[in-house]
Amino acid sequence: MKAWQFTRAHQPLTLVDVPEPKPEADEVLIDIRAAGLCHSDVGLLNDDDFPLAPGASAPLILGHEVAGVISGLGQGVTGWHIGDRVGIANINPLTVPGLARDGGYSFKLTAETEVLVPIPRTVTFEQAAVGTDAGTAAYHAVLTDGQVKAGQKVGVIGFGGVGQIGARIAQIQGAEVYVAEVKEAIWPLAKEIGAVRIDENITEFAGENLDVIIDFAGFGTTTAAAIETVRPGGRVVQVGMGRLAATISTRSLILKQVTLIGCLSDTKQDLAGVYELMATGELDPTLTTFTFAEIPDGLKLLAKGAILGRAVATITTEV
Repeated sequence: MKAWQFTRAHQPLTLVDVPEPKPEADEVLIDIRAAGLCHSDVGLLNDDDFPLAPGASAPLILGHEVAGVISGLGQGVTGWHIGDRVGIANINPLTVPGLARDGGYSFKLTAETEVLVPIPRTVTFEQAAVGTDAGTAAYHAVLTDGQVKAGQKVGVIGFGGVGQIGARIAQIQGAEVYVAEVKEAIWPLAKEIGAVRIDENITEFAGENLDVIIDFAGFGTTTAAAIETVRPGGRVVQVGMGRLAATISTRSLILKQVTLIGCLSDTKQDLAGVYELMATGELDPTLTTFTFAEIPDGLKLLAKGAILGRAVATITTEV
């Protein structure tokens, strides 16, 4: 079968022919129907120091946002059936597709049953794929680490693929959402989801007494600005990794008694929660779609910041 394979940084993905995988005990074979394109893949392609999962090595088929249909069962599999629609929760760093083992930029892959989450019938494969990473990251940041509740004021820094989902989840919870986004071309999308105010810098909302600020950008200065802007006793949730260091005012952190939380983990329950919101129609992320053949071009556009919403490839049956 065809697959887009990563060999090393600063080299384009290579289109290769690989054998179809076979499920081992307690694994299933999945026919891939959609695979999300993520900034992590851009990092691998452009940064010598960007890591794969522990123990993994190139060559590797990328694509860690995967949704599809079970087409084969390994020995000992119970509770799952051929034809089941599933998303793969990225909860085990040692087996996550596209980073630890071959992933979704192909037509079939195998996955352990413990990471599978059923996809509701009203959720598309493209939505489901995006939900496995961008969706769960936003969900976890807003509800678990941010503890957002109805009536609160929530600041969102960065209205990209993850930020737009986080902003919408906060609004669904009944919060007022304030968006900080440097790209004015994206502002109409923020208005569409119901943002109360939009500006380039989160500090413009300093007078709003924001209860929670979630930094989906993470460019260092954004972290510092969030601490300065959030109300005394508020929470700042750090999700984005645009820069891997930040200089913050510990004076403001201490005197304002701000809670600063790094957000990384998510769970199968997070993914199920994302799918539930998608199934109701309340959460309908803006997606930019590509074909299997267009995956490398999509990643180049993603690297340039030229994608509206979240990028995802629709994978049809291989000819």
